[in-house]
Parts: sequence; C-alpha cells; structure tokens
Amino acid sequence: MLEHLRSKPASLNSRSSGDSASSAAPHEAHIFWMQKMDITPFDFSYLGSLLQQSYTDWHAQRRPHSDRSSIIYNVWNTEGICMGQGNEGVPLLDVHSTVMQCLESGQAQSLRGTTENGEYHLMAEPLFSRTNRDMFAVFTAVTYEQNRDDTSEAVVRSEALHYRTCFYRRFEYIFMTDLLHAHEQTAREDHRRSILFQIVQRMHDKMDVDAILDEVFDSIDYLYPTTRMTLYMSQDQSSLNPRIKPLLVHERGEDICVQSFMEGKLIVVRSDEGEHRILEVGLPLKGKQGIYGVFHIEMNEELMEDSDLQLITMMADTAGTAFENAKLHEQSNMLIQELRLINDLTQRLNKSLQLMEIYQISEQELKDIFQAESCCILQLNESTNHFEVMSSNVNELCRKTFPMDYGISGLLYQTEEPLILSNYAKYDKVSSVFMDLTGSMSLIASPVRVNGEVKGAILLGHPKKQYFSYDNYRLLQMLSIHIGLALSNATLHAEVRRLANLDMLTGLYVRHYLDTVIHERQAHEFCGSLVVVDIDQFKQVNDTFGHQTGDQVLKQVSDIVTSSVRPEDICARWGGEELAIYMPQIGARQALEYAEIIRTRVAEETRPSVTVSSGIAEWNWMDEKVSVESLFYRADMALYDAKHGGRNRIVMEKQEVTR
Repeated sequence: MLEHLRSKPASLNSRSSGDSASSAAPHEAHIFWMQKMDITPFDFSYLGSLLQQSYTDWHAQRRPHSDRSSIIYNVWNTEGICMGQGNEGVPLLDVHSTVMQCLESGQAQSLRGTTENGEYHLMAEPLFSRTNRDMFAVFTAVTYEQNRDDTSEAVVRSEALHYRTCFYRRFEYIFMTDLLHAHEQTAREDHRRSILFQIVQRMHDKMDVDAILDEVFDSIDYLYPTTRMTLYMSQDQSSLNPRIKPLLVHERGEDICVQSFMEGKLIVVRSDEGEHRILEVGLPLKGKQGIYGVFHIEMNEELMEDSDLQLITMMADTAGTAFENAKLHEQSNMLIQELRLINDLTQRLNKSLQLMEIYQISEQELKDIFQAESCCILQLNESTNHFEVMSSNVNELCRKTFPMDYGISGLLYQTEEPLILSNYAKYDKVSSVFMDLTGSMSLIASPVRVNGEVKGAILLGHPKKQYFSYDNYRLLQMLSIHIGLALSNATLHAEVRRLANLDMLTGLYVRHYLDTVIHERQAHEFCGSLVVVDIDQFKQVNDTFGHQTGDQVLKQVSDIVTSSVRPEDICARWGGEELAIYMPQIGARQALEYAEIIRTRVAEETRPSVTVSSGIAEWNWMDEKVSVESLFYRADMALYDAKHGGRNRIVMEKQEVTR
C-alpha cells in the first residue's frame, strides 16, 4: 500500500481543507473510520517516501518565519536516517547521536552547546502512531541562541504534532487512492468476466468449426483493435479466413508457434520494435484430445496488462473445447471411430508386457468402445481352479475369486464360445454375481484364449435391455483374440525374465539381478546391508565326496540362507560357493544377527557338515560414495578378513568417517 506514492490534490496542501463546518457533518463517519487506520512496526522499513512527502507537505504549510534560514527542522526514520533537508545547516553538530538516544529512550531529548557559530539548542521529539503508540520517526529542531524565543520546546512540540498531522493526512490519502485503484481493478475484472461469459456462450452455441474460429477473431478484434492475430492449424482445415494458415513444423524451425504447439502451453516473448515494446504470444488451440493449432498474437506491451493476457488465454481454452466438440459432431461415421478405437487398443496391448497393465488397459478401453456401464475381466488360476477378477470398474468385485464352473465365466469356460444376453431377467441357465451387483440386463461376454486354451473371460454389462447389438458381440469376440495374444506375450516374457534371473542349481537370484536391485534401492532408500557368505573349504568337500555331493551341500546352504532371512531380503548366488544377501533398510549390526543364525544353522544342519564365513558391509545416504561396486568391495574385504582369521567367522567392514 505504501509504495504507491503519488502526488495529491492541491487542496491537501491547504490548512482549510476539510475544515468547514458545512462539510464536517457528512464526513463525520468517514473521519471516524479513517482514524482507525494506522501503521504498524512492520511498515516502518517502507516509510521513507511517505516521511519525505509528509515533510514537504509540512514545510509548505508552516507559518512564515522571520529567520527561517537559521532554524533547521528535520525528520528521521527509526533507523536513524535523515528524511528531511539534511544536515547542511548544522555540519558541526552530531544530531544523529541525539536522534538515536530519542529512539532508544522513546522520550524527547534536548541538548545545548556552543559551536563557532554560537550557542545552539538541539531538540528531538519522538513521533508515535495514533493507535498503538509505536514510535515511527523523530522530529528534530536546531536553533541558535538569537532565536530561542521563537523555538522553545513547546513550539517544537507543536511543529512535531503538525508534521504528524501532515503524515497521517498523506497516509490516509495513499490508503484511499489504493482503495479506489482496487475498486477500479475489480470493476474491470467484472467487465472482463462478463465479456468472457458472452463469448463462451456464443462459442458453445455454435457447432460449426469455421463459425467458432470466426468468433474468436471477431472477439479479439473488438476487445484489442491494435492486436495482430493469426491461427496456425496443425491439420488440414479449409477456411476462407486469410488469418488461418497451416502450421508447417519442419519449415518454421523452433519459433514461438512450434514451441507452443510442442509443449502445449502459453509462450510469451518480449522484444523491442523502434520505440515500442512488442509482446509476442504463442497460445495453443487445444481440447481434451489434443492440440489442433496455435494462435500467434502480436501486441504493444504498454497497452496490455496481465489480466488481458489471462482473458485471451481463457478465450483460447474455450475456443479449443468448442472446436473439439464441433469436430466430434462432424464425425458421423461411427464405424470409422470404432475401428480407430480398436486399432488404439491393439497397439497399446502390443506395447505392454505387464500383465496387470494389459488387464487395466483392456478393461478401460472395452468399456469405452462399447459404452458399457460395467466391465469385468477374469483370469483362471490353474493352481486353485478358480477364476480371479483381475480388473473391474465394480469395486465389490475387485480381487474376488469364483469356482471355475460358476456363473457366466464358468459357462464360457465350458462352452468356449462368446455369449450375448438381451434380458438377464429371463435367463435361467446360470446365475451371475456380476449381473446382480451391477443391475445389468444386457450382457456380452467372451472367453480369452492363451495358446489355444481358455485362460480367462471378459464380461460387459448395461442396465438397459437389448442394449448390445450383434455387431458388438462379434467385435468383442475379435478383440478378445488380441487381448489373448497380448496376455500370451506378457506371460511368456515374465517367465523368460524369471528364468533369466534365477540360478538353476540353488533357486536363488543371479548376481546381475542382485546388482540391479541394489542399484535401484540405493536410488530411492536410505540404507541397506550386504552379507557375503562363503562355504569354508568347499573344494575339499568336492574332492572328498564328489561334485554331486558338493552341489547338494550348496543347495542345503542356499535353503538355510533363504529360510533364515526376511521375506523382503534378496538372496543370490554370487559365484561358485559364494552367496550374497541384500537386506534393505537395516544396518550392519542388525544384519549381523541374521548372519549369525545362518552360520549356526549351517554348522548344525548340513550333511556332510560344513561351515561358512561371512563378510558384512552397509551403506547409507550420507556416505560420500554410494554405489553397488563400493558396497560389494567392502563386503568382500570383510569376507577376506573372516577367511584369514580362522574361518567359521563373521566380520563386519571397518567403519570410517568418510568412505
């Protein structure tokens, strides 16, 4: 509020302003309200300009003085900085010290002394706010002895009060100016909203693409006559409007229109053109389905406020939505739309190799393609002989299981044929939880085949009777084939990845998988420990009992390791007779407890009996260097110490302040 210091009317410099009895009564309530407004200590650092303006007002209103040149009045802020005419008249006096004493004590200060100019009298009067009595400035007067009668302390106090009055008059003027400015700004915003509402209404009343774009140009021309605007379309759009042109991305390079189109957001560039500051704007014409073009706008920056730019942006957003609706309205051929959706579905399915993602994509896309109210996709679990719900928009069905001979899914499994129902109320062959929960009357369903065998089922329902057509029935049958192929690919990929990450002898993970897991954990977690386990004198076991027995011993140790650690720990064969265990989110001392369990069990449970030695290393996010290689190296060094210290031992890494 205080930074808007502007010149006030001439009437503000007059003593009689607002003093007439005739005007006092109407302004009584206004004066009482204004007197409640005050400054706070938080405003003190911003009062510099206000103090100076008030000093100028006070100086202009002072009564004529016989020898004004020998009397020096000044105003100082709370930081001891002079806001008045300066110290040119009192170069030998340390007025600043007296001012600081006044600021510290909060009381008036008086000082007498003698300089080469004669005897002087320095007076400092504190100025307080009118509500909380916070000292916001110090008023000083310096006079020499020949003027002592005219500059008594009472006179200085009176001048200080006069200055305080000028200060608050200036303060109230600034406050009212800002209030009026805010009122005018609010009125302009209301006017802009009214204009925007009318434009939006006219746009949405039109369903013709050209009419919508013409409305945008007409509105901009009406509101901002000096603005130059062109629309560059990203697709073929025949129009007689010369301001609509194609957006040739490859030819335009990296200009503002291409950048706005690629990023899908407002781009603003400022440049100088002669004496004017030019504002160049790239504004995308976009809807929910995509970006259709870019508005290129050039305007004079001095004539454009931020609120105007916001208004133009909202108009462009509205135009994008209306444009998209009109385009959709023109697409009357439903078959083309269905084929496009089918193509999108198959492409998305073929790109994904994650089973759950395939199920979720299929559920959402099928529901949209057939405009179904409810959808459910089930998978046959061969280990339990139950159908499991893998994806559904019906929350009550999520993660439910059903016997493989129950309901619609059981019927599809038995017949291996798709099914269409026009009125479920008259269907008495099987009951269905899916139909009962959703209140569906119409149904289309199809089995999902993987490698020629039924491995799942798709159910789509709607409350209306006879909602699905025979074309829908055939379309779902075709789509289920693509979904089955995608599931087959994902299942095969998952199995290949699982086998690639497992050691065939021990059933543990291989080393490269462990490296990958640790690297990912170090990027997202705070700490972890690595335990490297080595079977002592394993070569002697192979030489004594044969390699087949050695393999059995290695398998026994691997089983003990797996059963001794937590479910979230990752066990891997590190190489030869060495195993590794990564234990996330625990330190080396906690890992030591698990390593001791493993060491004890191996000595007691293996046949022939063997022992193991272990090395333990840990990492945390505060380490200077966090890497898989560093962690393995330190664990390997600890294992080396355990081996050379007598075997059947556990050694933790040597702790250092900085690794």
